[in-house]
Amino acid sequence: MPKILIIEDEAAIRRVLVKILSEENNSYQVDEAEDGLVGTEKIKKEDYDLVLCDIKMPKMDGVEVLEAVKKIKPETPMVMISGHGDLDTAVNTMRLGAFDYISKPPDLNRLLNTVRIALDRKELVVENKMLKKKVSKNYEMVGESDGVKRIKDMIDKVAPTDARVLITGPNGTGKELVAHWLHQKSERSKGPMIEVNCAAIPSELIESELFGHVKGAFTSAAKDRAGKFEAANGGTIFLDEIGDMSLSAQAKVLRALQESRIQRVGSDKDIKVNVRVVAATNKNLKKEIEDGKFREDLYHRLAVILIEVPALNDRRVDIPLLINYFSEKISNEHGTAKKTFSDKAIKLLQNYDWTGNIRELRNVVERLIILGGTEVSEKDVKAFASK
Repeated sequence: MPKILIIEDEAAIRRVLVKILSEENNSYQVDEAEDGLVGTEKIKKEDYDLVLCDIKMPKMDGVEVLEAVKKIKPETPMVMISGHGDLDTAVNTMRLGAFDYISKPPDLNRLLNTVRIALDRKELVVENKMLKKKVSKNYEMVGESDGVKRIKDMIDKVAPTDARVLITGPNGTGKELVAHWLHQKSERSKGPMIEVNCAAIPSELIESELFGHVKGAFTSAAKDRAGKFEAANGGTIFLDEIGDMSLSAQAKVLRALQESRIQRVGSDKDIKVNVRVVAATNKNLKKEIEDGKFREDLYHRLAVILIEVPALNDRRVDIPLLINYFSEKISNEHGTAKKTFSDKAIKLLQNYDWTGNIRELRNVVERLIILGGTEVSEKDVKAFASK
């Protein structure tokens, strides 16, 4: 149940706002404060999903409330209420971190739309924090081959910037790992890292998934919904398998990159986003461009920095290190003692044709750990690796 606080010194306006919000959605729990001091005390004690705050008030004005809230509850979205003479101040509050502002007397549609979007954004922020706690870990490529050294060097140079990155390479080579590593080492690491598998989403839903939609935009759109670009605001969005994205969605992504603005499906309202885009593909995008399946202008926007992840067969020197890494990781996951691999077993695995790359190697190591002996031998590899 969304909790909304209205901080407004004019009782009549407070009553109107409470009535509008309560009638719009009976699940909204609307609270009131007659000035900034009272409102700030309520925010300290309660977790609100949204605060509507007047700018000009006695005792403590809206700008002071905004600055206080950003210190004590920075994730709480604040929408400022401005009078006719407060427009410059209202715009300035956006620079200070306000979500948006509305003018008096409030336009009903604009007010409700702003409230819906702000509540969606708060929900996404909370989900992102929970996900980050669940999956927080260090990302780094295992290996000392020339190919891995080049990637490490590239990441060290590129990660601190906001340059867009296109990661290429066959399936199973670790493109997703490179994307996470870039985010982790960037200035945006405290922000969200949102992944989108473009190949796994039906073409008719990709635009809604990326940019969100408004209620009634299509048959199953029962309510407003924020998209992945909004969820990634202040962080990184990783567009995996971007070569499978529809041309219409490509056009919208291009606009988002050019203008740092998106529109939800079914809406003409621009939403400003601050997102770093990292993309990946196993396809030859230049060939896709020739075949009319990928936009050349989008390619050049995405491929500011190109990182090519080599196939495992091209970095066989890393296989012993990867075997040791996976053996320790998998043993910990299964709660068993770490198993060692004999030199001959490692040599056999180094000479194997890894068409599935690192993903296949991990699966084989797991199989050998579960089914092999105390020490994984050459015989174990011959018996199980080829299955």
